[in-house]
Amino acid sequence: MKKNSNKKLWGGRFKKATPKIVDQFNASVGFDQALAPYDIQGSLAHAKMLQKQGVLSASEAKKIQQGLEFLLKKIQTGAFEWQLAQEDVHLNIESALTQKIGPTGGKLHTARSRNDQVATDLRLYCRDKVQGLLKKLQDFQRALLQLAQKNLDTLLPGYTHLQRAQPIRLAHYLLAYIEMAKRDQERLQDSLKRINTSPLGAGALAGSPHPIDRKFTAQVLSFERIAQNSLDAVSDRDFVVETLANLSLIMVHLSRLAEEWILWSSQEFQFIKLPQEFCTGSSMMPQKQNPDVLELIRGKTGRVFGSLQGILEVLKGLPLTYNKDMQEDKEGLFDALNTVETSLSILNLMLPKTEFNQNKMQAALKEGFVLATDLADYLSSRGIPFRECHEIVGQLVAHCQKKGIALEDLSLEELKNFHPKFEKSVFDWLNLEKAVERRQSLGGPAKQEVLRQIKETKKRLQA
Repeated sequence: MKKNSNKKLWGGRFKKATPKIVDQFNASVGFDQALAPYDIQGSLAHAKMLQKQGVLSASEAKKIQQGLEFLLKKIQTGAFEWQLAQEDVHLNIESALTQKIGPTGGKLHTARSRNDQVATDLRLYCRDKVQGLLKKLQDFQRALLQLAQKNLDTLLPGYTHLQRAQPIRLAHYLLAYIEMAKRDQERLQDSLKRINTSPLGAGALAGSPHPIDRKFTAQVLSFERIAQNSLDAVSDRDFVVETLANLSLIMVHLSRLAEEWILWSSQEFQFIKLPQEFCTGSSMMPQKQNPDVLELIRGKTGRVFGSLQGILEVLKGLPLTYNKDMQEDKEGLFDALNTVETSLSILNLMLPKTEFNQNKMQAALKEGFVLATDLADYLSSRGIPFRECHEIVGQLVAHCQKKGIALEDLSLEELKNFHPKFEKSVFDWLNLEKAVERRQSLGGPAKQEVLRQIKETKKRLQA
């Protein structure tokens, strides 16, 4: 047989070599080598199945297994030399395997295409990374829970529109972010059902004439189900979109926390003291301690959003089945996963060292008329329609602003001038601690209700 001068594993029909710029443009090995451990994992399962089905002899299967395990060690130690000419992770490993064990290495690709191979690798990679993120989200919630327990009796203003609104517990505030992380966990956990589907055996698009056993390889690789349609199996990247959507929501939550704490650490708020090792200084202004880590989390959120938008744009116009466009499914996914992993890891280190300034929070509660709603609720409890109560208290706030005093500073006589239903008992409603304790509705900031939430969260995290 005449030797093919093209030197590509797929180059049987090609007579002309591709230009270097085309090789560089076409290659994905610069980034998809991250899939190498999963590629070898899938190849070991495929070889095991081929032996079981009599396509490979026991000695051939053993030779392939030993060769792949040898290559895996080289990859893990950084000794493996990746070749741009071999385009991607799959051809690099197959070529190196053939060099190591001879022509038997070429038998590994029997009944398999790079189309079902890469889909398998990417699913294994996603499954592994999502499981890792579930653990990081668990640790994130634990760190928030510890802060909540530590600051159970700290009160601060709750905000709407960045305007002081009503008094709440700091622990109650921190529990809100635990709820967000809990939903993030639930979404990731649910996505595993769709990620954990085996496309292996779908071939290029139409399965294989060889006597393969797809159920066997799915079992070996711990896939929960098998893709039922070979066309869909190789072209499906819904799981990439779903993963990126879930990562985007995680970053939304982390970015909201970052934004809030950036504000809180400013001289204008001074609610929070960030640990110095998670801040940076200015090259010009010696006094500065900048919340750069939190700003980067906020800033990098856009990268994750961009990766989600990118894969949606790639997939929206693709005919079945595989198209080279789908090579663009990886870089954004890899980057987004790394961004979320790193952001969570940093926050998990930073949270336990973060301190809250109770005095500043207490001082902020004394301004902004945060007990106005309680005053309206007091009148409402005495039989006055709430809309009328709202109007009366609005007038009282305007009166206090004009005099430069707080609602708590009003005398009973002044209050009665606005409505005769005001009694001495009103001053119990103009007490910050009592105002918070009065809100015992499910999910509210009263101490016993916050303790219940803490107890339930603790129980869930332990489970």
